[in-house]
Amino acid sequence: MSRKKGLRSDGPRARRSFTPGQKLELLAGYEQAVAAGEGGVGGAFLRREGLYSSLMSEWRRTRNAGLLQGKPAGETVGRPSAEQAEIARLRRELDVAQAKLARTETALTIMGKARELLEDISRSEPDGPDVFGLGRR
Repeated sequence: MSRKKGLRSDGPRARRSFTPGQKLELLAGYEQAVAAGEGGVGGAFLRREGLYSSLMSEWRRTRNAGLLQGKPAGETVGRPSAEQAEIARLRRELDVAQAKLARTETALTIMGKARELLEDISRSEPDGPDVFGLGRR
């Protein structure tokens, strides 16, 4: 019975570690892949790099808390303090609120243009039968 040689057939791999700069770089690549819709929700990027989505979530939290900026290579990155976690939560809330505001503004612009178009159509409508030839009702 022959076994195919798989990815981990040579034994367990050593645990990888990443510098803060590498984490920021990989996180930016992942977020670009998600924005581009590559491989579902960034799954292709994660498979290509050999990473897990849970790492991206953890790194995003530490980045948003400001723990990855300005760290020299090799320095450990700890958990965010309560204040840093609160700041990160508020930043996320602000991002969500700004995205909702942008969508609302776009919707209002579209509705305004639709209203103008309907007003133009109603002004140009003849007094006789309607435009579709169905007669007045």
